[in-house]
Amino acid sequence: RRTVFGTTDMPQFTYTARTLAGEDVTGAITAGSKREMLSVLAERSLFPLHVAEKRPSPWKPQRRVKTGVLVANLAQLADLLQNGVPLLEALSLLSAQCPHPGLADILADVRDQVAEGTPLDEAMAKHLEVFGELAVSMVRAGAEGAFLEDALKRTADFLEQQQELKSRVFGAMIYPVFLAGLGVIITVVLVVVFVPKFAELFARLEQDAGGLPLPTVVLLGLSDFLGRYGVLVAAALAGLVVWLRRIARGERGRLWVDRWKLKIPLAGPVFHSYAVSRFCRILGTLLRNGVPLLRSLEISSDSAGNRVLALAIRNSAENVSAGETLSEPLAACGLIPKPVMAMIHVAEQANNLDQVLVSIADGIDRRTSRQIDVVVRMAEPAMLLVMGVLIGFVLVALLLPVFDTMTTMG
Repeated sequence: RRTVFGTTDMPQFTYTARTLAGEDVTGAITAGSKREMLSVLAERSLFPLHVAEKRPSPWKPQRRVKTGVLVANLAQLADLLQNGVPLLEALSLLSAQCPHPGLADILADVRDQVAEGTPLDEAMAKHLEVFGELAVSMVRAGAEGAFLEDALKRTADFLEQQQELKSRVFGAMIYPVFLAGLGVIITVVLVVVFVPKFAELFARLEQDAGGLPLPTVVLLGLSDFLGRYGVLVAAALAGLVVWLRRIARGERGRLWVDRWKLKIPLAGPVFHSYAVSRFCRILGTLLRNGVPLLRSLEISSDSAGNRVLALAIRNSAENVSAGETLSEPLAACGLIPKPVMAMIHVAEQANNLDQVLVSIADGIDRRTSRQIDVVVRMAEPAMLLVMGVLIGFVLVALLLPVFDTMTTMG
């Protein structure tokens, strides 16, 4: 069994077996190993005829599940459980009525795994790319603390808030991104298509004037290079993007990406505040529902959304288990803002840490919203400036030799 940040990834085995009555049956079982799977078959009085590990096809396209669809299904699952519907029946109803075919298949698979005895959080962790670490961690905490319905509702609320934030940022960044893309396209067209038409003119001017200005030389070299190797450069960039995305999916790559995100000018503080807010809100919610502190720290660190902060919280949890208060090791990690640490320290003394943590998260969210507004406002003039510099460089490099020749003739 391989565990990464609290999530369990176990293989699934398909089997063909014979019952005591001599009938052949088929099915699938999620187990840590083939031996464990055979033990499960023996407990069910099944004689295995054929056993194979089920591997997902790398060529099978994955249907993307929108956050709104996932939120609706999590909320419906919480309502069904709260109204006394058994978990297996609730999952069956959701999979049968889900309008999204991909999510319907995933819910059916989760239902099958739960029917085999797999805990709900482990079954959801098999589809971590759909549910996410936040939902899996909250469901795990809810199952352990007997507040699964509330955990599902809060997870749906968290995901909905996160989607609203992403939608607001995306809507605000459409125009700046459009400007940036337009500037790059115009510049490439000028360099690749327009500049070569002046090559003969520049060659004559170079002979007459004894040389060309440095910007013109750079522009001509860039135009010649892109004209010859532009396709190779585009292919190399595409390959680099694919390679970086593949690395970023690994644990080391995700840690490196999260560490880099915190260092981005202007956007880094936003990522940092967002991760701290998620940690405080989830930790406060777990403590309010009676989950022990160490377990709450483990789950909330998994749900923070940033590997750097998660590692710091886990290291702090080791000191908490040694008898220290929460505020001291968290302050030592250096990733929690000092005002937040001061409020946590006071809350520990007043024995109302759960309420204060949720209040801290609300305050950070309001401040983060203002930070996002500032970043978005600065993005538009920044993109205009970049666009103007690129196009201006091309125009200046084209006109400088003409001006120099006119000055010499004058």
